[in-house]
Amino acid sequence: MSRQSAYSVQAPSAVVMIRPHHFIVNTETAADNRFQSGQGAEENLSSVAFEEISRAAETLRSHGVEVHLFEDSGTETPDSVFPNNWFSTHAGGHIAIYPMKAASRRRERRGDVIEMLKTSYRVQEVIDYSGLEPDGLFLEGTGAMVLDHIDRVAYAVRSNRADPIALERFSTHFNFEPMVFDACDGDGVPIYHTNVLMCIATGFALIGLDMMTVPARRQEMVARLERSGRRVISLTNEQIRRFAGNALELQGISGRILALSTTALAALDAAQLAVIKESAMPVALDIPTIERAGGSVRCTLAGIHLIPRT
Repeated sequence: MSRQSAYSVQAPSAVVMIRPHHFIVNTETAADNRFQSGQGAEENLSSVAFEEISRAAETLRSHGVEVHLFEDSGTETPDSVFPNNWFSTHAGGHIAIYPMKAASRRRERRGDVIEMLKTSYRVQEVIDYSGLEPDGLFLEGTGAMVLDHIDRVAYAVRSNRADPIALERFSTHFNFEPMVFDACDGDGVPIYHTNVLMCIATGFALIGLDMMTVPARRQEMVARLERSGRRVISLTNEQIRRFAGNALELQGISGRILALSTTALAALDAAQLAVIKESAMPVALDIPTIERAGGSVRCTLAGIHLIPRT
């Protein structure tokens, strides 16, 4: 396996994670999130979810990733474990705060996280789009978008969580080219978040090509990614269902790693793993309880694309 140690603007070396103390599966978001598996009223998953995030953070730290771990002891933020939806960070010292569709998810925005970023990293500006919520305009961060930081493209599956007006504003402010596409699961149900079917790394991209419903757009996206020097790995619908597309490339102490869940790793075949290992080492995090809420490893990681203060 070739281990690349060169810096990449695509792979952050630090992340924010939120450790939940009262984890539940959010019924408010279940209508359009087919990846949720539900939770019985008799179940108490809090302690298990707490331990899963704790172990995941330690695993990433053991590979040299800086993890800023925040606690959530509240009872009204069931999806707080997925911070990548409400904020993102960008080269040049920029932070975006996003408008969220579900009212419960709007309560996840935390001033202490933003203040930590300002204190620990060089931040020039914070652009807050949450004022678009009363107008019904939503853009749920790097869940709704998968960002190519190298080629400056914001890929977004068409959904009510990625409004075109909000996407255009973000793309203009942060210098991305928006590329919107349509995607459905095997039952014809639209995909709710782009990052469940797509992961862009430095040397490869994982995509659920079979879910993309417009062949011309699919071919355009594949060509665009290949022109940027990436190998495109096509994922089946079943692999997407097992969160194989919900991964994030990070910069570790010995090279780039691909953080993904044990569920996702088991879903990939030998040929796909061989391509990944040419440029990044897969690192599996065991979070099956968290995955019941409809998101996997990528959703739990808010990458930090900022320069640390000395």
